[in-house]
Amino acid sequence: MAVVSVSLCMLAGIFLICEIARKATPRLLSGKRRDCGVYAAEIISTIQLCACAHELKLLSEDAPEIALSLTYVVSVMHALTFRGATGNPTATLERYWCDSLDGVCALRRTACQFAASVAAGVAMRRAWAFGFSDLHARHERAGFACTSPIANVHLLEAVAVELACAFVVHAAVTFTRDVEEKYRVHAVAAVITTVVYAGGSTTGAVFNPALAFSAQFPCSGSTFAKNGLVYWLGPVLGIACSLLLFNKVILAFTTKSPSHKDQNLHAVKRKKKRN
Repeated sequence: MAVVSVSLCMLAGIFLICEIARKATPRLLSGKRRDCGVYAAEIISTIQLCACAHELKLLSEDAPEIALSLTYVVSVMHALTFRGATGNPTATLERYWCDSLDGVCALRRTACQFAASVAAGVAMRRAWAFGFSDLHARHERAGFACTSPIANVHLLEAVAVELACAFVVHAAVTFTRDVEEKYRVHAVAAVITTVVYAGGSTTGAVFNPALAFSAQFPCSGSTFAKNGLVYWLGPVLGIACSLLLFNKVILAFTTKSPSHKDQNLHAVKRKKKRN
């Protein structure tokens, strides 16, 4: 319980520090620099996301059930505090595909997310070095080493798992867009927790390229190329499949086509105009 208590304090501290940073950002960025607020929000939110994921990943070694339960709570908190930021390059790519962002803005946001993911990893290693719990102390003595979950997993299987995770989460977000926010965040968090439970033992169920770059790429047992295919290509394909299915295929089938009677009526009108 001491280990869990320390991890809870760490998570609470991460949320508190990031929330203070969000409150301070508008005051620090005034005048012409106000346009940088969206990028600052991405940096803060990505640091929050990655730092919490690092702590939960470490906690799962000693208390996997508690770590899984906290995944749900943390997912809800992320949704309530991000305020328009995504912390996920695939979500930024989706906005670009849907013409919500221009290419330059999307590239800048993605760069901020990857830079923030690296900063979060460094910050968490510094925090663990204080040895607040036995878990942190053991991790520090091991040189913060970790083993890649895809070390002994076939490449295609790992890509398929990350693709499926991204697809399912994006589908949940799509289907709940019209749901009231206070219910929507819990529904999406429940789906994320289920996905982590189902795919966590295979790939870690990251479905976020920036988070994977921070949490999985430094681990031994896998190459950079394999990590890139699994944790970058997999989620991108998952988002692409979801967009194609729900925005193109299903939309095409659900769009009402003119009835046979209406078609005949239009044909009669065209004949009259010709005469």
